[in-house]
Amino acid sequence: MSSVKLDVLWSPVHSNKFITWGTEICLYEVADIKDGIRQLCIKLSDSTVAHLLATNTNHHYVKCIDIYPQAELDILLAVGQDDGKVVLTTFGPTIFDSYGYAGKELVPKHARQCNAVAWNPVDSNLIVTGLDKHRTDHSILLWDITKNSERIYHNNTQTDPNRPVAELAVSEVIHSFDWFKSQPKCLVAGANNKQLKMIDFRDSAKVVNAAPTKAVYDLSVNPHNNNYLLSHVDNQITIWDTRWFEKAVLTLSQGKPVTKVLWCPTRHNLLGALQKDSVALHLYDIQHCGMGGGEDAELGALERTVAPPWHSPVSFAWHPTHAYRLLAIAQQGFTDYTVCERITVNWSTRSYMAWNHASKSFKYICSNDNIYKSIDDISILTKTRALADYGLLPELAQNGELAENDTLKNLWQWLYLSRSLVEDGTVLSPDNKHPGVRTLLKLDGQQNSNNGLLKSELTYRPWADIGSTHTAKIYRSADRDKGLLLCGWRFEKDTNAPYENLFLDRLVREGAYPRAAAIAVFNLCLRQAIEILNRGARKMSIATNLNIVAMAISGFSEDRNSMWRESCLKSRCQLSDPYLRATFAFLTADNDSYENVLNENGMAVEDRVAFALMFLPDNKLIEYIKRLTQNLIDEGNLAGFLLTGASLEGIKLLNRYLEISGDVQSCSLIAIRALSSKLLQENQVQVWIASYRDLLNAWKMWNQRAHFDIAMRASTNEKPPPQIYVSCNFCGKSISAFMQGLSRARGPFGRLGSTSNKLKMSSCPSCRKPLPRCAICLMHMGTVSGIQLTSAGISRNEDDNKLTEFNNWFTWCQTCRHGGHADHITHWFRQHSECPVTSCTCRCFSLDASCKIGASVM
Repeated sequence: MSSVKLDVLWSPVHSNKFITWGTEICLYEVADIKDGIRQLCIKLSDSTVAHLLATNTNHHYVKCIDIYPQAELDILLAVGQDDGKVVLTTFGPTIFDSYGYAGKELVPKHARQCNAVAWNPVDSNLIVTGLDKHRTDHSILLWDITKNSERIYHNNTQTDPNRPVAELAVSEVIHSFDWFKSQPKCLVAGANNKQLKMIDFRDSAKVVNAAPTKAVYDLSVNPHNNNYLLSHVDNQITIWDTRWFEKAVLTLSQGKPVTKVLWCPTRHNLLGALQKDSVALHLYDIQHCGMGGGEDAELGALERTVAPPWHSPVSFAWHPTHAYRLLAIAQQGFTDYTVCERITVNWSTRSYMAWNHASKSFKYICSNDNIYKSIDDISILTKTRALADYGLLPELAQNGELAENDTLKNLWQWLYLSRSLVEDGTVLSPDNKHPGVRTLLKLDGQQNSNNGLLKSELTYRPWADIGSTHTAKIYRSADRDKGLLLCGWRFEKDTNAPYENLFLDRLVREGAYPRAAAIAVFNLCLRQAIEILNRGARKMSIATNLNIVAMAISGFSEDRNSMWRESCLKSRCQLSDPYLRATFAFLTADNDSYENVLNENGMAVEDRVAFALMFLPDNKLIEYIKRLTQNLIDEGNLAGFLLTGASLEGIKLLNRYLEISGDVQSCSLIAIRALSSKLLQENQVQVWIASYRDLLNAWKMWNQRAHFDIAMRASTNEKPPPQIYVSCNFCGKSISAFMQGLSRARGPFGRLGSTSNKLKMSSCPSCRKPLPRCAICLMHMGTVSGIQLTSAGISRNEDDNKLTEFNNWFTWCQTCRHGGHADHITHWFRQHSECPVTSCTCRCFSLDASCKIGASVM
């Protein structure tokens, strides 16, 4: 294995044998590891080993080798040598000795190097050799090995039966060639480092076609489609089509010089390429690209790289019958490797995924499979919500119950709260039904940097319920109070319980004892917080030590140097609940520094904002709101909608949420239910809406799409433009009197019918060409679908404008385009299924989806 030149070749007729050659020729047999009973073997892979069967050392100047292609127990080799001689050899005594093949030599007239040798794949007695240039001799020689090897004397003249049966290419050099499997007497050769030649031996050896190129090495014919050839030179691999042989149909550029390239015999249009000093094998899947995808389409290639556990392979060979299996040879040894099939995946809009499995079958999964449940796919969740009318329910809070997500649920509930506060006049916001805290504090838009607009009153509020004279600084203003309401901190006193209120009582009923206690402490109701914690300690099944926390709070001391405060500071970080940590951070704060409360990320955003509205002065409040808003937008946290409200910042927040979650459904529905008409025109919002509509269309959820459109139009208060109208077959303009804006019943294109107050039209109002005839009554269809006009035109009173009767509407088949008055057509199809027009064989009635539904119901 130390030779500089190494090559490997699978036997075409022995699936478990291969040869290697360099300075010597070795024959190996492949076996499974469990069957490998011999001591000396070479490991090829985790499951196979190779046993050395024989070695042939009689040939020291080997340039090329090919294996006899007919099925025999033994192996016969054609060995091309440096002197141009081709020797037929075996590995010891074989059946070929009796044929007279073993040891036979095919000798050219003049010695020069043999570059290529190839058995004919069909007529196995024929073998062709390709030689270097000699100025007076041929370089392509076709031999028949069945000729008697003894010299024949005829008429006293000695003749040599080993002369070639055909000769070609005088004074040329042949680099490579290959037989056409579909035409066994034809081959293609790369010659003179400048052209490819197609040669036909059937009549007289002649060149039937040629193409100029320098890519003349490793020439081979596609085993599955003999129209395509493969060759290479330097850093380029070329694909040729013999039907258009003027130039290569595809060129693949490589990063390094190509050392070997081969078609895969078990996979259509797959080739493998090896580059110099490369540790990987490059695979190219040749495909037809462009319109139609037929053989006339342009060729393209899908590239991928495989890197098996080999070290700088010098050559490789595909297995002739085992799919995707190859053998690579390097200075360090062999590698038996099977290339994994390229999986083709098709994913439908309805979440059906199909792929090819082991090249034998197709497999698929649907939206009901457990894999979708494990990956929590947003498309499945979106479809489920859409079927439940998510986002379209009349009460905003009801949509949160369908979201299956706490963040979305809280957002829909906040939208309901903010709209309620605006509609009952508590929060004045005529242009925005969902203002955020930033809007109330006048921190959005042009006022973002004007801190002087926020004027708050500082008050000192005592800890009233514990009888202490200690006070806390609290900032109050009308805007801050409204902001607290947006945060949900609505404290309505219960007359039956002076120390309780409805807001905290609701939190207690929901089991949020730490949160309720913390909010009570923030409102300086220490005794109430202790009672809430004690109640939670009695009712919660899991021990949370709430009674111990209540005991600790009951020891609250105003002395900043007390042992109680020192103990609380040390043990606060050991508490697992964020609200309990925030409670002790508030009770032990120095100099009104509440950073540990405001930065407690475990607390809900609305509680942190409400705390800031109560305890931060104007300048710090503005700074905190700005910083928190930006952080929430960057995180895509929908809780930030409390701060941004329905504004441009709110759109940024929703867009960031969409980038993280892919939930275009929620973004679109929140937009049409919360944003103003002006904000709905923003480009980003229109992209959401269009994407969600396209998604519903792809799922064929027409009803849900229609309800979505209705909700969107209701939010904009715009009348939808007409999408369908009856147009003239001649001029293409609408023939609807309502679309034309007709204000009188008489005119050059209209006439009164039998009923004096109804407009009856029989011609186009634009070009005056007659309207189509009814297929039943053969009269021009002289009524118009839409608003019925009186002799006075369109009435200003909408109650006086009525739709024309359905019996007189135009109707027609979408397939054959024949039709008439709706009443006549309906009556016809009660007894017939074919079109009423003579010679028309369209079965209009059976094509009607509504008729099919009615028939299935009956």
